[in-house]
Amino acid sequence: MRTGLILLGLLGFVQSLVRVPLSRVPPLRGRLRAAGQLEEFLREHQPDAFSRRYAHCFPPAQHYLHTGGRATERLYNFMDAQFFGQISLGKPEQNFTVVFDTGSSDLWVPSSYCVSQACAMHHKFKAFESSTYAHDGRVFGIHYGSGHLLGVMAKEQLKVGSVRVQNQVFGEAVYEPGFSFVLAHFDGVLGLGFPQLAEELGSPVFDSMIAQGLLEEPVFSFYLKNGDSSLGGELLFGGVDETRFVSPIIWAPVTQKGYWQIRLDGVKVQGALSFCYRSNHGCQAVVDTGTSLIGGPAKDIMLLQQFLGATPTAAGEYLLDCARIRSLPVVSFMINGVEFSLTGEQYVRREMLNNKEICFSGFQSIDLPSPAGAVWILGDVFLSQFYSIYDRGHNRVGLAHLAEAPKVIV
Repeated sequence: MRTGLILLGLLGFVQSLVRVPLSRVPPLRGRLRAAGQLEEFLREHQPDAFSRRYAHCFPPAQHYLHTGGRATERLYNFMDAQFFGQISLGKPEQNFTVVFDTGSSDLWVPSSYCVSQACAMHHKFKAFESSTYAHDGRVFGIHYGSGHLLGVMAKEQLKVGSVRVQNQVFGEAVYEPGFSFVLAHFDGVLGLGFPQLAEELGSPVFDSMIAQGLLEEPVFSFYLKNGDSSLGGELLFGGVDETRFVSPIIWAPVTQKGYWQIRLDGVKVQGALSFCYRSNHGCQAVVDTGTSLIGGPAKDIMLLQQFLGATPTAAGEYLLDCARIRSLPVVSFMINGVEFSLTGEQYVRREMLNNKEICFSGFQSIDLPSPAGAVWILGDVFLSQFYSIYDRGHNRVGLAHLAEAPKVIV
């Protein structure tokens, strides 16, 4: 394998590092709130968003659902997604904005034949304008809280950053359900999970990059920038950017292939062990760039919200007094014996509504039973504070402190 990579490198085909700039935009949740439509949307479409996004992987006996020629993938909560990047499909290139999502494994964009209102608001793929397009013939369906996204499969030349992936299988969405897609900032989704999540839909993009010898290492990494800037950071294929973080990298093995799922040893609140530590197995954590929140078991999150002094709202969120943020307790996640700590400034979500700042807890309840322990979701509230590395060669996740990050004192 290494010899093959060296030979490809001598031929000039291997790209050492492939950089994809990410943009950061306010999540859809805030736009729905400003329009006075959030509560209605959540009531009708998202009563159990986190559970339905992940539940098809737990327990293993109910692993992946197959319905003949159609693949069902239970994806949810893109209404909170904030980080997006650009890709191109076809020749000549057609550009799309996508969520680079470690919580799914498929690539899809809207089709020019799409009939739903949501597609009208986004860039659509025009197969008849591309000289490299190849029709696949299969159909696919992805289940969302508001209905099914339906489409047809195809193969096309894909450009991500500086590399071109040949004959990449992707989905052309011909029907996109739900109000969330109408207002979404992204056109489609590029999944970066394991192929077990997408075996009906062909090789995921990252697997295609590896198979075609486009990367020096089977690794990608995320730098998600903090703050209010529209510059959201960077996704790097083929390695890591050592200028973005400080050593050491803390590695955690993947415990179940599908999502990037690792063991969580415990959760501390202001230095005191509070959750996960009572079990010999600890808990499980899904590292997910496709959602902005941190999720945990309902009973634990309810207690944590009480520790924070958060007040529940009718929309299922928890309000915090913005004046108290600096006095909020530090919440730490123990991974492979190392604490990754977040201050109140880091886990509180701020929004402006009618020229007034409102503050929300970045923690949300989920309930995902797993034979390996309770499941937490480490979304962008967590990932924007650390450099994250996804290593398919060794099936592990790496986390490191950001180079510019201030030291957290518990």
